[in-house]
Amino acid sequence: MDVNIRGKNVGITDRFENYVESKTEKVAGLLPRAQAFEVKVSRQSDRSPKHGDLVEITLIGPGPVIRAESAGGDKYSAFDIAYGRVLERIRRLKDRKKDRRGRGRTSLADAASHDFEMVDVTPAPLEVLESVATGSVPVAGEDAGEEQYTPVVIRTKEFPAERLAVEDAVDQMELVGHDFFLFIEVESGRPSVVYRRKGWNYGVISLSEE
Repeated sequence: MDVNIRGKNVGITDRFENYVESKTEKVAGLLPRAQAFEVKVSRQSDRSPKHGDLVEITLIGPGPVIRAESAGGDKYSAFDIAYGRVLERIRRLKDRKKDRRGRGRTSLADAASHDFEMVDVTPAPLEVLESVATGSVPVAGEDAGEEQYTPVVIRTKEFPAERLAVEDAVDQMELVGHDFFLFIEVESGRPSVVYRRKGWNYGVISLSEE
């Protein structure tokens, strides 16, 4: 496994490189086929103890990419926290794979045809799906006649669409540490999103043209 360390506005010392490389031995043991362990360290403008350095870790395949990041008073503490999150996501992935052994995968179409009784997911209400599909979600103050100040900031991101089964989408969501994951359900071809509930419970929302 290749180890790549980059610094932005911060120097990378031999001591830090040796520290990172010593930690990657456990990752290589958990994922022996992993190809690259990438670490990016950046110095933040706020030099308070809480927000000194930011460390971003990316673990590259084969398979899904695992990412984690953390801020800390220095690059060592920030790395330790991000590294712990990487290990936790690897363990969650392995636990889910063990739990799925001996069980067949259920497509979103089959689950919907049985009213989601066979899997632990909750379909969204019809009015929610219609609002999302048509973009008709009401906005407060829409008829005020003039633009009003709002503290709400909307950021947009665009990613290539991935065709996945629901359980594969859950794996991807866990590996990047998000609370939801947007994808194209492989059986139905519908835009769908899985999201985390409590414990090991997850939900799924899909869009329909009907």
